[in-house]
Amino acid sequence: MVNFVNLRQTGSGWEFESEAALEDFLEENLPALFGLHPLKRQHYVNEQFCDIVAAGDNKNLVILELKNTEDRYVVQQLTRYYDGLREQQAFSDQVDYSQPVRLVAIAPSFHRDNLIDRKYHTLAFQFLKFSVISEDEKFYFQIIDIDTEEQSILQISQIQTQEPGVIASPPRRLQTMLTQCNDQTKYEILRIREHLLTFDRRMQEFSSNGIIKYGNNQGKSSKICAELCTDSQSNIILFLWLPYKGGKSQRVGRARIWTDWQGHALIEGYVSSGIGAQITSQKKVIANLIEKFNPEDYQSSVYWRNARKWNRYYLKEFKRIQKQIEEEQPISWEDLKLRDKLQQFLEELRREKLSLKNPCKPLNYLVDLSLNKWLERL
Repeated sequence: MVNFVNLRQTGSGWEFESEAALEDFLEENLPALFGLHPLKRQHYVNEQFCDIVAAGDNKNLVILELKNTEDRYVVQQLTRYYDGLREQQAFSDQVDYSQPVRLVAIAPSFHRDNLIDRKYHTLAFQFLKFSVISEDEKFYFQIIDIDTEEQSILQISQIQTQEPGVIASPPRRLQTMLTQCNDQTKYEILRIREHLLTFDRRMQEFSSNGIIKYGNNQGKSSKICAELCTDSQSNIILFLWLPYKGGKSQRVGRARIWTDWQGHALIEGYVSSGIGAQITSQKKVIANLIEKFNPEDYQSSVYWRNARKWNRYYLKEFKRIQKQIEEEQPISWEDLKLRDKLQQFLEELRREKLSLKNPCKPLNYLVDLSLNKWLERL
């Protein structure tokens, strides 16, 4: 049982504290609102998490995707969940897959793209618009079918309102991401999250398609500041909207950040979307060079046998990395690790110290730079 429903006040009314709070409320009230029987929350399918899977009275499958803010891609999400669940034949002891599957999106508003996507789709989607109404010191959950205008209203009996300045609990997706992290990484991510959300009252947190975004909204005029997502190994990747050319350009791009989550960071490159397949591929190439490097192959006594290999691979990469660092171009952690390894070898070989620039920047500095540039773009 859900003891309290967490709400917060906005400039235009009331809303759920987080998407997780909305899920809590709807799962508890599925029978009363829709006559549905909940089967599972956050069901893993197609490498994503489906918000709620339920069954109707005739055992038909019902897939519900919940949004605490407008989301342009809800039709695509439901389509992927539909495909994955049919393929899995999940809950087959409680669901009759010969019955039509009901696909339901629940959100406070729907983007024009949602309506276009649905219009030309072969599957049927139900769009339900919800709002939280405050009247005579009582709160009500109202839901309206945008096509039939049929509506339901339910009193929210136990309320816990959020005080101004207190940030909401992390969305469920972020909580899931953090389960793969050590204590230091968890602490640092949550600290940065708090810093982002308390920087300006217009900063909001959005969870969609397995990605956590921080910005002013999700519409066409949205200005994003930061983003958290995971790679195929469940490692959390941080993106910050930073100026090009080592922070000197007026143009801002989506920068992939390497960090040890202990204060050190590098800008690994700029990518418009995704995690940056080209960056990931190059990191693997350099990691392979690091693994294969054997200093004994290049000691002075045997150097002449391997000089061509040294010049073609390691010396070439050493010069490339040094040039990128001097010109303040993006550089990966693997690049830096290879450079440091080659630096150590060269110092031992030449018996002299090399004075090389450290390209790492304080993580806090990059986060603050991203926040200030975000403020300028509003």
